[in-house]
Amino acid sequence: MNRQALDDLKHQIPLLGYLQAQDWHPSRPLRRGRWMGLCPLHRDHKPSFLVDPHHNLFYCYGCGRGGDVIRFAELYHQVKFPQALALLCQWRGLAPLLQEAARFYGIQLHRHSEAVAYLYQRGVRSPELIEHMRIGYAPGGCLRGWLMQLGYSLESLRHSGLVTGLGYDAYVRRIVFPLEGNLYGRSVSAAAPPHRFLPGEKGGLYAWEQVRQYPAVILVEGLFDYATLWEAGFHNVTCSLGTHLNARQMRQLCDRPRTVYLAFDADTNGSGQQAAQYLSLRLRQGGLMARLVSLPEGHDPNSFFVSGGNAQQFHELLERACP
Repeated sequence: MNRQALDDLKHQIPLLGYLQAQDWHPSRPLRRGRWMGLCPLHRDHKPSFLVDPHHNLFYCYGCGRGGDVIRFAELYHQVKFPQALALLCQWRGLAPLLQEAARFYGIQLHRHSEAVAYLYQRGVRSPELIEHMRIGYAPGGCLRGWLMQLGYSLESLRHSGLVTGLGYDAYVRRIVFPLEGNLYGRSVSAAAPPHRFLPGEKGGLYAWEQVRQYPAVILVEGLFDYATLWEAGFHNVTCSLGTHLNARQMRQLCDRPRTVYLAFDADTNGSGQQAAQYLSLRLRQGGLMARLVSLPEGHDPNSFFVSGGNAQQFHELLERACP
């Protein structure tokens, strides 16, 4: 990439917008349109991170690091220059495409009875929840044509992972949940692998912007766990999409003092609870209060509610949660 292309990339991705997409929040305004906030590159307890949107530059008075949006991507994602460029190029071009794909899948949901029946079986029943999570359905065989009619090239669809190398829709007979920079597809057929993501990172904690203000949060593994808890009234729930938290998800949880209730699956082999114990130790080392929620053996939060559990019973599990 030559100098002109680098300058164009930096112009097309305003630093402040990219920072806010990574959950950075300015604490106070300064003169000449600048902002100060907590540094996202190290554990910061008072605002030391200066952002100058006019010049598209940042500098931290705490850790002494600064630069442009490419340098920030290198430091934040802990990658080298070429990988930072690739991440920024993907971020620049993928967002509108994924929004259109998610909109298309949302239209398809109520056109396919098998999708609605599957959601009902998994405890997802209210229109409010479906709208909140923007749940859709990928029947397969029609997304490519829709997006190409909107002007997207076949090459861009292949690059995003929405279409296979042979030109077929990648998501077929899957319930689709839009994520930040990705899509999660859950197969409604037992004949296909259950989980599918687009290439790339899974992103941060699910719906974190709506949860981060709570002094206590409930962390679950899967989106159907999230869905049933949210529908039961636990709006302080978030999801890590698996038991392993990436660096960004850990930074999000540790951005302020809080209590984290770990409601991982009670697998019969104990893997979910072992992962919760390990994560609990990491969170305590980060200065947080961590509590392990003991679900009935063989259950996850989703199956707990689907099998007849209610909000009061889950409240009791939270009250009995141990360090």
